[in-house]
Amino acid sequence: MSDDPRRRATLRDVARAAGVSHTTVSNAFSRPDQLSAALREHVLATARTIGYAGPDPAARSLRTGRHGALGLVFSEDLPFAFSDRTATLFLQGVAEACRERHANLLLIAARTAGEASPALGGLPEAVRDAAVDGFILYSLARDSPVIAPIQARGLPLVVVDQPRLSGVAHIGIDDFGAARQVAEHLLALGHRSFAILSLHLKPDGQNGPASPERIAAATYEVAAARLNGYRNALAAAGVAPETAPVVECALNDERQARDLTAPLLRRAAADRPSAILARSDRLALGAAAAAREAGLAVPDDLSITGFDDIADSTLTELALTTIRQPHAEKGRTAVRMLTGPVLADARVLATELVVRASSGRRRNHLG
Repeated sequence: MSDDPRRRATLRDVARAAGVSHTTVSNAFSRPDQLSAALREHVLATARTIGYAGPDPAARSLRTGRHGALGLVFSEDLPFAFSDRTATLFLQGVAEACRERHANLLLIAARTAGEASPALGGLPEAVRDAAVDGFILYSLARDSPVIAPIQARGLPLVVVDQPRLSGVAHIGIDDFGAARQVAEHLLALGHRSFAILSLHLKPDGQNGPASPERIAAATYEVAAARLNGYRNALAAAGVAPETAPVVECALNDERQARDLTAPLLRRAAADRPSAILARSDRLALGAAAAAREAGLAVPDDLSITGFDDIADSTLTELALTTIRQPHAEKGRTAVRMLTGPVLADARVLATELVVRASSGRRRNHLG
């Protein structure tokens, strides 16, 4: 070994100092199961003594063609991934499965804080250059600019929730069927006057009443599927779907949902909805806050249902009727599919209608 202090110790230096072969040193770092515990510890102790930290990651990636990491692309900015309960549950499942597979995780945001639309700038280049062995796309719009450059790389790819891409593995739930089920629950309680709180239909930051044209042009497929499920149930029960206003919330945020629900509840009793179908539990909790501010009791004056069954739906003073879906299992399944020998075409995970105190029978003077 050279006396030059600037020279980085090499694997061959360790082999010479430890009196073992080059292959034995390589196995000590990369394939420890090939060595006895005593021999591996001897090699690692020698490496520490001469200042060798292990194989260069970049060189190893070039040699093996693998990076030991997966790329997870979120539809929102990164703070959303750690603040939204549905996202954190999903991320927890991903992290658990990555630990099982000894894989690292690279998070990539398809949107930056304060943006109305997905980030364009350097994002396609970021996904093109990401040192990963495969990608998980989590709930992107159909026209997201990151999809094409990711597919062009030809790496293993799994989509969770949306969009459905031809020839690409997909994990999700039956959003249409679950939404229909919760609407049928309210219809069975006698409700005939509804409003629908939807999450964004397009990634453009728009809030407020959604026109038929905007609904028809939705690029978030989950939003469209749940809206269609709600409306299908209404139509089957003889309630004209167009009589249920659709209010779009750009954020999955209680305060925004509260503010957008308030005008619906200021109407005269005969004209306001007797039930609100919310596309998420957080939107449902916002609607409940608007009801309290309007002096309305839930469910006596207004029934509210959510979707997701996040912890807040049971820990708050309002126990929400909702659809339970397996967020963490989506994450675990995505990683297992991505790292398995064969990518399955699709996995549809089960949901469950959970009936709690936020839904009740329609009162005669409403709706």
